[in-house]
Amino acid sequence: MARAPSGRPDTKNQTVSADEGSVLSTLKNLWPFMWPSDRPDLKIRVLLAIVALLAAKAASTFVPFAYKNIIDGLGIEAQTEQALMLGLSLPIIFALAYALGHIVESLFMQLRDVLFASVGQHAVRQLAHRTFIHLHRLSLRYHLQRRTGGLSRVIERGTKGIETIVRFTMLNTAPALVEFVIIGAVFVWMFGITYLGIVVVMIWAYIYFTVKASNWRIGIRRKMNDSDTDANSKAIDSLLNFETVKYFGNEEMEARRFDSSMATYEGAAIRMWTSLGFLNFGQAVIFWVGMAIIGVMSVQGVLSGSITVGDFVLINTFMMQIYRPLNFIGFVYREIRQGLTDIEEMFKLLDQEAEIQDKPTAKPLEVTGPILKFNDVKFHYDPDREILKGVSFEVPAGKTIAVVGPSGAGKSTISRLIYRFYDAIEGSVEIDGQDVRDVTQKSLRESVGMVPQDTVLFNDTIAYNIRYGRPDATDEEVREAARLAQIYDFIEGLPQGFDTPVGERGLKLSGGEKQRVAIARTILKSPPILILDEATSALDTQTEREIQSALDHVSQNRTTLVIAHRLSTVINADEIIVLRAGEIAERGTHDELLAMNGLYEQMWHRQREVDEAGEKLRMARETDTEGFLVKS
Repeated sequence: MARAPSGRPDTKNQTVSADEGSVLSTLKNLWPFMWPSDRPDLKIRVLLAIVALLAAKAASTFVPFAYKNIIDGLGIEAQTEQALMLGLSLPIIFALAYALGHIVESLFMQLRDVLFASVGQHAVRQLAHRTFIHLHRLSLRYHLQRRTGGLSRVIERGTKGIETIVRFTMLNTAPALVEFVIIGAVFVWMFGITYLGIVVVMIWAYIYFTVKASNWRIGIRRKMNDSDTDANSKAIDSLLNFETVKYFGNEEMEARRFDSSMATYEGAAIRMWTSLGFLNFGQAVIFWVGMAIIGVMSVQGVLSGSITVGDFVLINTFMMQIYRPLNFIGFVYREIRQGLTDIEEMFKLLDQEAEIQDKPTAKPLEVTGPILKFNDVKFHYDPDREILKGVSFEVPAGKTIAVVGPSGAGKSTISRLIYRFYDAIEGSVEIDGQDVRDVTQKSLRESVGMVPQDTVLFNDTIAYNIRYGRPDATDEEVREAARLAQIYDFIEGLPQGFDTPVGERGLKLSGGEKQRVAIARTILKSPPILILDEATSALDTQTEREIQSALDHVSQNRTTLVIAHRLSTVINADEIIVLRAGEIAERGTHDELLAMNGLYEQMWHRQREVDEAGEKLRMARETDTEGFLVKS
């Protein structure tokens, strides 16, 4: 498959729109899925499926002739000498042949489906895998804007759509074309060009009507898909925020929002079924008008003696055989059109350019120190609101530098630039003298560890979430990481130990427990650079102190950047940088900053007052509790 300069799959050349191209262009775009270049075994299956298809059509062509000979044989006494010896008449022989022909046709048709099943499923898997990889390749900005429920629906419909298209073009369109050619040749050979002309006009009118009506229905299908996506997004969003819904008692409001989307879906679905009824009726009218004309002509032929009763039956049998694939072509076309509509969004997703890409010349990051450096970095998410305004600082190898400041000062943006979730607008971020934009993202992120403020865990076991830091770690290494993160005793006290499920997003664990799992995960990764992004700001004072002890252990001898809200966690940092409105307002050690009587000093005293007030409130509550117990 061709690749873009960035190394991404070149999906632009494969984009299929439901509004463009014929079946041939669709086959061209989907050919890599039906004829996978890396799977010779599947290519053999495709060839065998084609052979089975031709064998099935040969058997289906024989069946009407057997039927014709049964009818003609019933009207005469002629029997072959061999048949008389067997005690069988010609009609009986052809009746057996008629049944055998159907059996053989069914055998090869099912064999074709069995052979092609792995091809179709491989195509589904290939596209789903490619989409999954592409989603992880897309940048953070895209994922902050997406809706999880809607995205999952797009992928679900897209994978089903690709299976529909791949299977139906191969398993239904091709057989129908073969059948039309065979029957057309038989009609010309046995009954003349007039019969063929009527059949051709009927087929053309049938297909023309089907195409026009199906195109009209595409708009309805899109609206139904949109409302389905919207309803699923609202359902997923509501369930993910289950506790918030309960906090505010808004179950009825959530139900109304969901039902509103489902009402739109209901209306579109009703229109879909109504339009399908119109389509099916129109197709039936066209076919049976053609059938009536052919029937009248063949009846006149029997009455005039130009054809036999068996020929009349033969013509009608062939017409019914035409109806089966013709009716299926209508269904196949509708399914292909709807399948293309369903995969439109998926192909748009595959065409979505990743904001952050490796340069063609990108090399793996070489870590020696490491020394982390910001050189006059300017950055904004929105051009109208600048976040960082020329920030410069250095984190020496093995040292700890803290970044503090009011909310909105740009602290967390710094960690995102280090991880290269975004690129600096101006200036550069360097590690050991290498611009992070010049190295591969994989090597960069392997060298940086993160303990975030909001730890989200996978819906799996504690062991799985710790081992996520280094998937090939042994059980003993996982246990040692848990000991260093001061969570080992807690885990061992659980009934299932390290095999305890943590629930979706880790909701079965407390905030402190989740943070310790995150710390253990980072310890197991053992990165040379460590980022602590407000890792204790959401915790109570006692838990914060316990977590801080584990963090101090993790950061020893590592180049560490601490992004902090609570100043008490950074007093031992080698240097503290105070951000204000995207600029460095102050910098120095804790004691030096207090001596400046500036922003840091104000923040420090404000937090001390809040902490002291909280401590007094806690002691008062404990006193009240003790007095209550004494009185009791």
